[in-house]
Amino acid sequence: MDTNAPMVSSDAARLDRLAELAVKVGLGLAPGQELVMTAPVEAVPLVRRITEHAYEAGATLVTTLFSDEQQSLARYRLASDGSFDVAPAWLFEGMAQAFRGNAARMAIVGNDPSLLAEQDPAKVARANRAQSKAYKPAMDLIVDSAINWTLVPFAHPAWARAVFPSLPQEEAVARLWDALYAVTRVDEADPVAAWAEHNARLDARRDWLNGRRYRALRYRGPGTELVVGLAEGHSWMGGASTARNGLYGNPNIPTEEVFTTPDWRVTEGTVSATKPLSYQGTLIEGIRVRFEGGVIVEAHADKGQAVLEQMIGTDEGARRLGEVALVPASNPIARTGLLFLNTLLDENAASHVALGQAYSKCFVERDLSEEELARRSANRSNIHVDWMIGSPEVEVDGLRFDGGADPVMRGGEWAA
Repeated sequence: MDTNAPMVSSDAARLDRLAELAVKVGLGLAPGQELVMTAPVEAVPLVRRITEHAYEAGATLVTTLFSDEQQSLARYRLASDGSFDVAPAWLFEGMAQAFRGNAARMAIVGNDPSLLAEQDPAKVARANRAQSKAYKPAMDLIVDSAINWTLVPFAHPAWARAVFPSLPQEEAVARLWDALYAVTRVDEADPVAAWAEHNARLDARRDWLNGRRYRALRYRGPGTELVVGLAEGHSWMGGASTARNGLYGNPNIPTEEVFTTPDWRVTEGTVSATKPLSYQGTLIEGIRVRFEGGVIVEAHADKGQAVLEQMIGTDEGARRLGEVALVPASNPIARTGLLFLNTLLDENAASHVALGQAYSKCFVERDLSEEELARRSANRSNIHVDWMIGSPEVEVDGLRFDGGADPVMRGGEWAA
């Protein structure tokens, strides 16, 4: 794709509106902040527009780190075996240093979901394990919301071909952009105002759940009979939030979820995924797992079994839950009817859980020590992988401390 090719005026205008949303609604960028951005090389048109809006908002410096999929493939074709246990810790420590200095973080998301499908799953797992370990100093600051950060999609050509395999590339890219602009609310008359209204709705749902103070959630549906405990002192979050640096923004563009931290120890039963999971170049389909004592003791997939096993074998925490999220089935992402093959989009199409790292920010009390987080069973891991378990056929109940239960979701929608 020629990243210097001119865009038709309507597409250029919508791309510019997405860039404006990313800076104003996603980051809430403040004058005097630096911005550290990562993006695929194909996303140069969006990167340039975001850079312009960032400087107009008062950014002191915008630094972009580009990734190239052909370089990634070259590693798997040509690098020595030892390469897959190495990651640029120096780079990630530099990013962490920038975040400690209050730099904002933006990731432009969009790549070939099947890029590593033909590569050795063991090497992919080793490379990701090394990457996760090296990135942890920076990731800890992001997960803890020490700084304002956001993720924004870009219609990468290979991604578009994967979502619309029967269409010519140009038409597939246009169709994917149409879908992305719709779910990010770029096509609204006033996208910034539309996001304010959307955040208000998410705030109301978050406040309702926080007022109920459930001890656990119970899921019942085809292939699912699961109880997920909620951590002591948990707090539901969703939509926009205020980072520890005092800046208000939306970590995900788009987002449809309200989420919190589970008590991983109180997870019992079986659960079946309601959508495939695109993970490290493999589409894992038909996931079914059984939890016992908070840990996955059985895991099966109709397709991608080896990758599923590699994923949950990353470390001790990879077999435990780190997030639980509720999403109504009528949301704009679900209404597209598309499997986006990208977690940023697909996780927001349905209620989901995540294996791995928990959010330490999802507590009424802030600045909890690692010891206190561990006492409250906030999971720790080098991964955080969301997968979808919600559908109109899955009922969700809130379990009260008095032994009663309230309907939370019925037919895929909020019950109250």
